[in-house]
Amino acid sequence: MAITALPPDTDADIARVTETLAMITPRWNVRILLALSGPPQRYTELAAKVPWLQNGHLHPKLKSLCDAGLVERTEHTARHVTYGHTERGVALLPVLPMIVTWAEEHLERTDRPLPAIEQIEDSLTLLTRRHAAAILWVLKTREEVSGRALARIVMPSSDWTNVYPPLRQLVADGLVDTEGTGQPYRLSAAGDGLGPVLGALSAWSAGQPLNHAGQHPVWGHPQAKPAPRPWVSSQSRPALTTLPQARTGESSPAWHNRDLFSHATPARPQAAVPVGGPRR
Repeated sequence: MAITALPPDTDADIARVTETLAMITPRWNVRILLALSGPPQRYTELAAKVPWLQNGHLHPKLKSLCDAGLVERTEHTARHVTYGHTERGVALLPVLPMIVTWAEEHLERTDRPLPAIEQIEDSLTLLTRRHAAAILWVLKTREEVSGRALARIVMPSSDWTNVYPPLRQLVADGLVDTEGTGQPYRLSAAGDGLGPVLGALSAWSAGQPLNHAGQHPVWGHPQAKPAPRPWVSSQSRPALTTLPQARTGESSPAWHNRDLFSHATPARPQAAVPVGGPRR
């Protein structure tokens, strides 16, 4: 069943990307995927790498990642069970440094350098806002769209005014721009800069190699970037060295547990960015 008034292929593309984001965005999922890098591990070995997860919380997370096809559970004997990435899970990992690259360029700066894992989690939170993927797709293809026209495309079976809450959130997040009430909406520099990430997620979710991202009908043909938003600080932040900046088509990076935190290791990591802005 169509979820938007977009062409069926585009509608299916958005649905697949949205589903992919729903797999990896829940709290701790990316950290668990990174901790599983390397040879398959026993539950106790993995638990030692994610000590902030309370007793009983790791198992349901692993089960959900297994159900999503990103992690596999292998029962060697009744007392010897290991967990490791599936081929699909390994194929998804190179998208993570691409997200870090985008975050370094576009997310609002904080008073401290953020570990790469926090930048990934914050970025994923922005992308999983309700209707975010569909809105970004439409604005990329149409450049400028009124709120009413956008509503007819993104949520054709709903009251058109329902488009404004997600639109206001995306404006607050810095992914969408508008000149004010009654004016059309367009992608910001940050929203347009998501092209490589969304193209790669689209390729992966369709079962294609990540180097097919450049052929994406929407995100594969970059256009001139809009003027930068004022909230993006011009002050540069030291480049991360622990997360390789993988590009589409390259092999999966060699993730290590120490890569989880590139600057600091808090006793209990902070939650992803709260609603209302791209940075706390």
